[in-house]
Amino acid sequence: MTDTYYRYHVFFCTNQRAEGERCCQNHNAQAMRDYLKKRTKELGIVGRSAVRANTAGCMDRCGKGPVIVVYPEGVWYTYKDKADIDEIISEHLQNGRVVERLRVAD
Repeated sequence: MTDTYYRYHVFFCTNQRAEGERCCQNHNAQAMRDYLKKRTKELGIVGRSAVRANTAGCMDRCGKGPVIVVYPEGVWYTYKDKADIDEIISEHLQNGRVVERLRVAD
């Protein structure tokens, strides 16, 4: 593996589109990003060589939303609630295993 500053970099689409249009923010994306940041901090897996979560603008996957993407693998996920975020944290960010049931098909 190449040396990367963060082991995992998680980008949350938090885009808000015009009223009625499909978008990630209609699914509380900002609150879910905040929750992931809080949980990773509580678990001590933030910062260099660990996890970094950032807000992203529209990633043009609204039909699959809400979405996040985890790098360096480039794995796209969708989620419904905190339990899904917890599973992504536990499986992917702590144990390096892709959560297939939440993975967004290309």
